Amino acid sequence: MITDSFDNKTPTIVSFGDFYGERGHFIDTCLVTFSKQIADEVLEKFDCVEIAAIQAANGSYPIYQFTHDGRSIGFYLSGIGSTLAAQFCIESSYLTGATKYIMFGSAGSLDGEKTAGKFVIPTHAYRDEGMSYHYAPPADYIPVRNHSRVAEIFRELDLPYVEGRVWTTDAFMRETVGQMSLRRSEGCIAVEMELAGVQAVCDFHGLELYDFLATGDVLSENEYRVEGLDDANHNMDKFYIALEIARRTASEK
Repeated sequence: MITDSFDNKTPTIVSFGDFYGERGHFIDTCLVTFSKQIADEVLEKFDCVEIAAIQAANGSYPIYQFTHDGRSIGFYLSGIGSTLAAQFCIESSYLTGATKYIMFGSAGSLDGEKTAGKFVIPTHAYRDEGMSYHYAPPADYIPVRNHSRVAEIFRELDLPYVEGRVWTTDAFMRETVGQMSLRRSEGCIAVEMELAGVQAVCDFHGLELYDFLATGDVLSENEYRVEGLDDANHNMDKFYIALEIARRTASEK
């Protein structure tokens, strides 16, 4: 099987130093959004300074810094999908020195009764993507290590949430009835596109990841409902929750 051929033990040939030179040391915590609307609103409402940029052949992706509650915090608009999100994470860590990542985005609900009106705090991510296998031994699921801390903060803030497994997939147009039924039978309550890969690279590089999701679209065997997706993607409430997680975990190792 191809999953037996991945190598997460021997040294790499290419390093970020080959592209960027010396490692940067600007911030400890970075917020990760997938919404251009949220990113634009942050740039309008906060005094942001560009401190680095992820460079690629198709363009430059800025990383910003702003001050909140006396602390310097970074943020950037991430590429979508497990490979891009995970690559942006480790590349931004090299460029800025960040070791804590608070990631928030949208997801499709696999269980409308459990997720309605609640944020989703993932406990495990099903690895239906390619990135995680380069960083963690083959397995169906990867544990989301800091889910208990995120849930604790949600309780302190009196925010509605549900914990459960999620399904990470690179191929959202192949979220089939059969796959959905299997994932639901294993306890998955939502489907998204990044978490398994990002958690794997964070574990590999010793970074701390805090993740939560808002469900918008709903998948079932009989229909696909999309009416809540725009709000789940772009509502600024997720950014302010992420700021609070950053504040409450600032002194934690």
